[in-house]
Amino acid sequence: MQFPREPSTSQTFLLTILSQGCIIFIKLGRELTTLEIRDSLIPYLESLLKEHGNVLMDVVENFSESPVKEKSPSPVSSPPSTLNSKKLKAVSRVSKLGTVGEFPPLVLYLIELGMDLEQIKGITRRFPAFAYYSLERKIKPTVEFFLDLGIPKSDISTVLIKRPQLCGISLSENLIPMMAFLENLGVEKGQWAKVIYRFPALLTYSRQKVKATVDFLSEMGLSPESIGKVLTRFPNIISYSVEEKLRPTAEYFLSLGADVAVLLYRCPQTFGLSIEANLKPVTQFFLEKGYSTLEVATMASRYAALYTFSLAGNLVPKWEFFLTMEYTKPELVKFPQYFGYSLEERIKPRYARVKDCGVKLHLNQVLVVSEADFDTLVKKKMKKRLSKEGSK
Repeated sequence: MQFPREPSTSQTFLLTILSQGCIIFIKLGRELTTLEIRDSLIPYLESLLKEHGNVLMDVVENFSESPVKEKSPSPVSSPPSTLNSKKLKAVSRVSKLGTVGEFPPLVLYLIELGMDLEQIKGITRRFPAFAYYSLERKIKPTVEFFLDLGIPKSDISTVLIKRPQLCGISLSENLIPMMAFLENLGVEKGQWAKVIYRFPALLTYSRQKVKATVDFLSEMGLSPESIGKVLTRFPNIISYSVEEKLRPTAEYFLSLGADVAVLLYRCPQTFGLSIEANLKPVTQFFLEKGYSTLEVATMASRYAALYTFSLAGNLVPKWEFFLTMEYTKPELVKFPQYFGYSLEERIKPRYARVKDCGVKLHLNQVLVVSEADFDTLVKKKMKKRLSKEGSK
């Protein structure tokens, strides 16, 4: 009696993915569109990729190949030698000279865009499938689309290096509909060139992932207009996990009494920092200097970037110099932006000028105004001081 063969790992993955698709179909009770299938399966595939990345990549890369009869069962995970072999093949494909001594058309095209051979090799090592993308059907149309959006040709290479997967995504079925979806959420249509350059991966996330972030921002008190501006200025926020990163960080700032909506709007990158390694040490630093928790929260709300600065490289040396200045501690609560100015190029020389001229200015007056306005302000204060002294 013959027993059926164990299914290969690739077959198991395909069956698992298909079964997930059937579950989605049953839940909705109707035929799904291509985009609905994609948006439903992407989060599931992302979890599979995280857990079984090597095997899943093997399934995707070999999906179009004809099955081989009596093929021996695949191992549970691809050995490093197999993965290295795929990378080597991809690198060889883009670096091997043809019969006339020229690189492949794909490589020549990328070099024309401003890449060098080492950068092209780097892309294929990280993402071997890129070496097999069709130049005419995939890469050129994507590049031309980005150029039409206003991305300078000099920036295209940076975009492709950051996210080569963009060239494998359908323009008509994926990229353009995703852009329309994001525009409905508030991303400014005229800013796409900047948005894509800043974070090209934005267009490769599922709608569920984007919506989860938008829902969180709304929950925290941001208006639809503010959410659109956050997504435009800092699209990287979509990459932060809502439950593992954004929400715990929001809860931490709420525990201090800070305005989370203001923090998210003014400096969303703060929410990508580690609570233990970055946020708590900064809070503790100011508490040790005699500030209350409420004062620290006020400083954070007034200057959201405060927590993004290095303790050793920024906060400590500026604090030590502040102690030599004739200001009281509450001055920093009023003007925490002090920590955002260069100590050597702005703070020290301007304060030295104030001291030399024998005038008194609020901390923000010393630092905020332009050089010309600062000179005018100092001269005005000097004139006023001399006038008072002359009247005595």
